[in-house]
Amino acid sequence: MNDREMLAHLRELFLDNPDLEATRWLALSISIALVAAVLFLVRRRRLREEYTPIWLAVSAALVFVSFRLDLLRELTRAIGAWTPSSTVFFLGELFLVAICLNYAVRLSRASLLTKNLAQEIAILRAQVQKLAAREGSARE
Repeated sequence: MNDREMLAHLRELFLDNPDLEATRWLALSISIALVAAVLFLVRRRRLREEYTPIWLAVSAALVFVSFRLDLLRELTRAIGAWTPSSTVFFLGELFLVAICLNYAVRLSRASLLTKNLAQEIAILRAQVQKLAAREGSARE
């Protein structure tokens, strides 16, 4: 058996390893806790409504995958990963990159708005000072 065949055999061994019932229950309980946390944060108005569908979708997907770990194994095979946990971490990283990109766009927009507001305030302040100077000279 050469190295390539041995690695392929080792990968299949990882993928065919049976799921532990404790793992399934842990994943399910964490997923349900995430759903509860999202709903709690929305109710307390700590999480804006625009983000709620994203987080509820992620939570629902985690609950679904917790019930159907066989689908996670198939996805792991499809992307060429070795273990289902590496697939979960990979998808989590993709999600975090998407969230970071979203925040970068929002910060860029907020920065531009802040700059525009500061310029408008400076113009208005100059106009007010000009009017105050005119009034002061007109009174004299």
